[in-house]
Amino acid sequence: QVHVAESGGGVVQPGDSLRLSCVASGFTFSSKPMSWVRQAPGKGLEWVSHISDGGLITKYRDTVRGRFTISRDNAKNTLYLQMNSLEPEDTAVYYCVQGTSGSYVDPRSQGTQVTVSS
Repeated sequence: QVHVAESGGGVVQPGDSLRLSCVASGFTFSSKPMSWVRQAPGKGLEWVSHISDGGLITKYRDTVRGRFTISRDNAKNTLYLQMNSLEPEDTAVYYCVQGTSGSYVDPRSQGTQVTVSS
């Protein structure tokens, strides 16, 4: 059974940093490209970033490029998202999912809430 658990969210001020983590189980994590997606209040799901199965290829949406860094540790079945220079527009529930920007699995986990507010 596929299971992912996100953590690391919180309430921060603009300009602050957070590091999200996602521990996966129930599938061969090291063979799957993984993405972070987010959903802001009252809005639809939005892809944020993806990383290839081996971790060598990464891609970001324009609004987070240069501020966010995606990484993974396949030995620990864990996906990360380092978020720097956070902005109020980054406020959302963040989910980790299998797939890439072109095709990803809809989240079925609880996600982790990130709130950026002064």
